[in-house]
Amino acid sequence: MGLGLLGRGVGDIRFLAEDGAEVLVTDLKSGEELAASIEALSGFDNISYVLGGHRLEHFRDCDFVLKAASVPIDSPYILEAHKHNIPVEMSASLFASLTPAMIIGVTGTRGKSTTTHLLYEILKAGLPDKKIFLGGNIKGISTLEFLSKTQDGDIAVLELDSWQLQGFGERKISPHVAVFTTFFPDHLNYYKGNLDAYLEDKINIFKYQTEEDALIFGSQVASIVKEKYGSLIRSALIEVNSDALPAAWSVPIPGLHNRYNAALAMQAAKLLGVELDVIRNTIEHFRGVSGRLEFLKEHKGIKIYNDTTATTPEATLAGLRAFGLDPTIVLIFGGSDKGLEMGHLFLDMPNYVRAVITLPGTGTDRVQPELEELMQKNRNIQYEQAESMQDAVQKAVALSRRGDNIVLSPGFASFGQFDNEFDRGDQFADAVKNLA
Repeated sequence: MGLGLLGRGVGDIRFLAEDGAEVLVTDLKSGEELAASIEALSGFDNISYVLGGHRLEHFRDCDFVLKAASVPIDSPYILEAHKHNIPVEMSASLFASLTPAMIIGVTGTRGKSTTTHLLYEILKAGLPDKKIFLGGNIKGISTLEFLSKTQDGDIAVLELDSWQLQGFGERKISPHVAVFTTFFPDHLNYYKGNLDAYLEDKINIFKYQTEEDALIFGSQVASIVKEKYGSLIRSALIEVNSDALPAAWSVPIPGLHNRYNAALAMQAAKLLGVELDVIRNTIEHFRGVSGRLEFLKEHKGIKIYNDTTATTPEATLAGLRAFGLDPTIVLIFGGSDKGLEMGHLFLDMPNYVRAVITLPGTGTDRVQPELEELMQKNRNIQYEQAESMQDAVQKAVALSRRGDNIVLSPGFASFGQFDNEFDRGDQFADAVKNLA
């Protein structure tokens, strides 16, 4: 249920088909929209498709449903499967329940991607005798496809969003080592404004751990979770803040929040026996993750950064703060609404931003009055509306001067104008690449 365009669905389906399963693929998107994914599976005769919508009867008579991460938990089709005692699985949790490998899970509203990738690089460098896998919420990677490749003694580092952790909750399992970075309001459109429901999915990262497991909390999230769910913590608990990273260690990717992420990765690696000099060397040579304050190029003395995965106001604010208290940022901002409050971002924005270019979207439309009020109070901030990503980049360059930083840090979801946040980042990178 849900083929998608990011490659994870393709990999899951390929794994099942290669194993001899009869696979029915159903997706709300049309065959034309999913052409690239369908082409990647063209060699199989045991895959059939129902596209442009789902049918209830297909959820009544099958061995199990494998659902994509973003499918609502109260979907009538999922409820139909449960009604007929059909198991509902998800890729990462199905893999985790069957693999002999040790599972390290990383979650959090912000910081999970950087922490996951950095920890993976540290473990590869520090544990050369072990096979290390990277999966979960990673573009183009099917975690399920690792199942036949993993053996006892291997380690799988999984980035886990709240949706994937629903699958862990269904299976009543948690990773052997859990890292919980931060917790902020997010996905409130999916959770119908219920922040507690979002947190309840997140706590599956540790809810089913035992005394033999370990939970590494970032200091930002520790008090939030312990107040409500402290009684559920049975594993060894370690709390980490950005000060835990030795002051002499440098972190190449900008921002205090990235020292915090590096400190979490350091602690997890130490727990697994990696030497400190290996951890330091890996951190100091880590160049970040695509789409997360990713430096693209310098154009006429203007540095350009892709922060497309900043889909919340907290993430955008963290990105802005990474450049210091000096309004040198020309910000490309806006997109699809997730129902998040933006007031605190707008309050701080004048400290960092000297121009704003907005992308179209329902979220942009909602905060338009707040933006206009911000511009009236801070007339030194320039403001323009763009019709497309290409238009936004051209306008940003026109408003920039030598020494400025153009930053795509939208603060909103990508749906509507883009296929997903990665498509948004790719379109931004293409527009930047094509600058005269």
